[in-house]
Amino acid sequence: MAKTDTKTDTKGETARTSRAPRRTTSTVASRPARRATGAKTETPYHHGALREALLQAAERVLERDGLAGLTLRAVAREAGVSHAAPTHHFGDLTGLLSELAAVGFRQFNAAMASACDTATTPLERALARPKAYVAYAQAHPGMYGIMFRTERLDYSRPSLHEAAEASFAGLANAIGMMRQEQISGDALTLNQGAAIARAWSLVHGFTMLLLDGRLEDILERLPEGTTAERLLEAMLTAPVTSKLPV
Repeated sequence: MAKTDTKTDTKGETARTSRAPRRTTSTVASRPARRATGAKTETPYHHGALREALLQAAERVLERDGLAGLTLRAVAREAGVSHAAPTHHFGDLTGLLSELAAVGFRQFNAAMASACDTATTPLERALARPKAYVAYAQAHPGMYGIMFRTERLDYSRPSLHEAAEASFAGLANAIGMMRQEQISGDALTLNQGAAIARAWSLVHGFTMLLLDGRLEDILERLPEGTTAERLLEAMLTAPVTSKLPV
């Protein structure tokens, strides 16, 4: 009996010994691999979301570092993705800038439409669009700047073409309402074109002077507390005379 017990114990011990490594191997395999300390990680995005994430990153870089700092590699770093990702989605820097300008125009158009929707009087409606125009540029100077850098953009890209056309259509509609006539964006009379160009030149010129700090001298000479917005209102509501300045 003692001999039989010894064999049984030996076999049992052998079985236990042979199973031990398998338990150890299974345990090690189930442990997650440790990430090296300080290793740079890339942000995971669901399919279809990376393009939007890159555009958002590009806007942040543009507003923070200016156009000179906006490169494909800078955008990839900002988004936390591989350097090849912007090229894959936009082709080159011109493609990225064009798509970013399209985003800017859509934001721009939405801001002006919202301002017009909340206006309650004819005067408020007349002032809402130009005031929203200037306010958007002040809040997003980088985006506003790239929207009008035609030499850096590719207007053959559908998204940019459509967004820019929508912006012009909004301006034409606003001028048409002021003139109490329907204005077609495809064919303008000389007077209609002059009215659109005059309004755009006034507001765009004012905006650029404001962003460049060139209106400070005028504002400092005005009654205390006069804001740039109040100066714009006075310009927009001042009567237009037929006599040209000499």
